[in-house]
Amino acid sequence: MAGLSVEETLELWASSLREVKARIRPMFTQERVAASAGQFLDGLLGEERRKTGWMRAEAAGDPGPWRQQAILGRGHWDADALRDIVRDYAVETLADPEAVLVIDETGFLKQGHASCGVARQYTGSAGKITNCQIGVFASYVSRHGHAFIDRALYLPKAWAEAPVRRSRAHVPEAVEFATKLAIARSMIERVLSAKVPFSWVAADSVYGVGNIEIALRRAGKGYVLGVSSEHAFNSWGKAYAVNGTAGSIAEDLPPEAWQRLSAGAGTKDERLHDWAYLDLADLDAGEFNADLSGVWTRGLLIRRNIADGDLAFFTTWSPRGTTMETLVRVEGHRWAIEDSFETAKNELGLDHNETRSWHGWHRHVSLVMLAFAMMASIRHHANAAPPKKTMRKTRAERQN
Repeated sequence: MAGLSVEETLELWASSLREVKARIRPMFTQERVAASAGQFLDGLLGEERRKTGWMRAEAAGDPGPWRQQAILGRGHWDADALRDIVRDYAVETLADPEAVLVIDETGFLKQGHASCGVARQYTGSAGKITNCQIGVFASYVSRHGHAFIDRALYLPKAWAEAPVRRSRAHVPEAVEFATKLAIARSMIERVLSAKVPFSWVAADSVYGVGNIEIALRRAGKGYVLGVSSEHAFNSWGKAYAVNGTAGSIAEDLPPEAWQRLSAGAGTKDERLHDWAYLDLADLDAGEFNADLSGVWTRGLLIRRNIADGDLAFFTTWSPRGTTMETLVRVEGHRWAIEDSFETAKNELGLDHNETRSWHGWHRHVSLVMLAFAMMASIRHHANAAPPKKTMRKTRAERQN
């Protein structure tokens, strides 16, 4: 890692691991259970490609996977309490008032029908309708790095309204059917209640409709939320008139309305697209919350793929005068959660959960989130380390 020697990197890793284990220790009433949880975390961070119970047990020196499985199943501890620990730990390192909260989902492919929430449903992970679970996640993305800070298992109606299936999977009685949009709003409300510093929310078209927009306006947060081409937009109080679907508006734009901009650096190069932006109306923030002031702008942001011309549309809300470049950068932060899903699955076993229960899923995923947040913290501290001092002297220093 930048700025650190191998020895310093290893010490940073060891001290970070000790710290996160100390943070979660109060969650467990018995020392042996806390020790098993620590070993579970060690297994997630280990070199084994498959993070199965047997693999984690072998790494921990256990004769079998029972202790590892007990952490996810029979043990008594609160996965939501761990979620909050992860959030607070991540924000301590990554906090930035201009941070972006990114909401997205990912699929967990499954065989059979016993695992909680599994059903034939569409997942972008596979690009098709398949047998899977769907998890909705919130990621905190700032200039310091990014980490997951919330998660929830989506429970389809076929599960939510089936008492026998619920009982077998230990779904809590208080859990009712909730759309992914409702899950996302609950996550946003939890982040707001925890007073996490951020200025923006970004999400794809699953989350760009409904009452999330109003909730964010009342909270004084900007957003760039995906919508479909059929989403209706209209302007008022502007010199030009806009009225129609996002798709039809895009068709009528003149060539000079488009600008080629980068949404941020990707794994290989800048992520360039053609973009167009229309500000549609200026509104007083006090209309949504009496404690807020200032004028905010509702707008439409359109992205066009350079290679094939494919269009994507976003409804936006931002302080008046916000540039299109800023909105493009905010939308580009969604790439961070896609990168996080890939890393968490390939390196930390996010999709290697072997339990079938509601609490098993949330426990496993929360522990993976903790491991991911620890890695984000280590990366930030390593990159922020001051450059090494050298023993070399200039000619003038040697002459003196």
